[in-house]
Amino acid sequence: MSERETGASVGTKGPSQQAESKASPGGGGPAASRRPPARLMRVLNVPMRAMLGLPFPTPMGKRLMLVHHIGRKTGRRYRQPVSYARMPDGTLLTPGGGRWVRNLTDGRPVEIELRGKKLLAVPELVSDPDELERTLRSFSAANPFAARFIPLLNGGESAKPDPEALRAAVGYGFRMVRWRLEGRG
Repeated sequence: MSERETGASVGTKGPSQQAESKASPGGGGPAASRRPPARLMRVLNVPMRAMLGLPFPTPMGKRLMLVHHIGRKTGRRYRQPVSYARMPDGTLLTPGGGRWVRNLTDGRPVEIELRGKKLLAVPELVSDPDELERTLRSFSAANPFAARFIPLLNGGESAKPDPEALRAAVGYGFRMVRWRLEGRG
């Protein structure tokens, strides 16, 4: 089966953005203007995949990685560029506001490409609102650039998401993904 590239990615309107649109009149406030449109991201993801898939570290790889996953319904292979933040304990955090997260299963390793290396990583899907708040704050502190594109953090201007908007985002499928690299504790 040939590898097919997915269209939605970093910056596309996922469940967290949909939840914010529902939670606040006018479609999301100041953070909405910072989100690149989905069509633009589909175009930008093509060279991002090429850059992130190189067998050596690139400047883009300091904040982005590729997640290889298989469609749960179609069986198609995807390579999804996603932002990440490395935590002091060696785990990685990724905001999962897109449909790609639905293809992950807690505890089932997937291949990622991180800084020029292909690795196996075990995802843990965080959906508890209290734990989500903690992981969002950790992510924001470790990768403030990417945090600007997470509407729940009000475009990076707020370290603490609105609890009502967070619950709504979880209802629409928003998750944080905590990755444990295989062979590392």
